[in-house]
Amino acid sequence: MDNKLKDFLSDLLTKDTIVDYLYIFIGSIIQAAGMAFFLIPSKLVSGGVSGLAQVANHYTSWPVGVMTLIGNIPLFILGWQYLGKIKFAARTIFSVAVFSIFTDLLSIWTSHSAITKDIFLNMMFGAVVLGIGFGFVYKGSGTSGGSDIIGRILNQRLGLPISQSYLLTDSVSVLLGGIAFGWDLALYGLIAIYISGFAAEMISEGSGYFRDVIIITKEPEKITQAVIEILDRSVTQLKGVGGYSGEEKTILYCVIGRNEVNQLKKMVVESDPDSFMVVGHAHEVLGEGFQKYRSLS
Repeated sequence: MDNKLKDFLSDLLTKDTIVDYLYIFIGSIIQAAGMAFFLIPSKLVSGGVSGLAQVANHYTSWPVGVMTLIGNIPLFILGWQYLGKIKFAARTIFSVAVFSIFTDLLSIWTSHSAITKDIFLNMMFGAVVLGIGFGFVYKGSGTSGGSDIIGRILNQRLGLPISQSYLLTDSVSVLLGGIAFGWDLALYGLIAIYISGFAAEMISEGSGYFRDVIIITKEPEKITQAVIEILDRSVTQLKGVGGYSGEEKTILYCVIGRNEVNQLKKMVVESDPDSFMVVGHAHEVLGEGFQKYRSLS
């Protein structure tokens, strides 16, 4: 048996892998719900292969899920040829299969009728629900096929950024959607694609709840002690040299919650009014005191 296949089979029943597949399963069903309840009945193109499947459904009446599955087959073959990762392939097949099956089942259940007749509400809720589903799939280290496969191939073979690859494939879907359904609906679909991407990022990477802080100060010990005792956070001390003054300086780095920023500012100002402080966004924090590490392979 091939070593890669052996590794894949031995990894398949580990706790982390089961959790990943559960995320992918839930995420794929949520994606299908967003399509069946909001986007498909409203003729709002979702982008990627599923968007092309919606256009094909308009002309052939073939189920969107079936068309999505068929459309992903050649892309999967290309992905296997150029990317060649068993874990990636298995999770992609699983995600696409669950999404396709439940899209058609839920569409039958809803009789192809949207929950509301308001096109704006369908666009907003469809995009958010679809994005949440994407986020769960990505959180399980999976992909939804289609644009993901094309993006990775173009990135590896041509050096094209994945974000531009997504824009390229989604633009094709929107263009064909405009021809099939009208440009008003196509433009609503374009907005939905953007919102779903934002929602997916929020779910898979976090909402930016944490802040990473850099402090350049002459009172590093005083500030460090205050952060440890009052905020119960750790601080890393780094040594630096001022580019203008040439003086040696101590740089403090720490990660805190969004609700602790003002408290930290007050402590820093009280300890060293002449300090320099930068507060940034941290989408995800892994390690002691925050989220535990888990397998991402």
